[in-house]
Amino acid sequence: MTSVSSISLSGMNAAQTRLDSSAHNIANTETTPFRRQEVIQNAQKDGGVSTSLGKSALEGSALETDMVAQLQAKNAFLANLAVFKTSNQMAGALLDQKA
Repeated sequence: MTSVSSISLSGMNAAQTRLDSSAHNIANTETTPFRRQEVIQNAQKDGGVSTSLGKSALEGSALETDMVAQLQAKNAFLANLAVFKTSNQMAGALLDQKA
């Protein structure tokens, strides 16, 4: 079984990939011909998530999609960070009880 810390770390990495991809798409809006990057996320069987990058089938930008992706990535990162911090606090409290 994968630890809670590992699962939340994979979520933070996935959020970072999504943020990087949307930033790349926004930076290249005026580049022609440009096909946007798309992030594909897959659940791991033992917990967590893996990501890969693909290219959009269509050329052109989608600024509204990329701005929403940035907000989603920020919120996903913060949520996974909170889980990571709580897991560390709980492990510390458990060790304090055993001492």
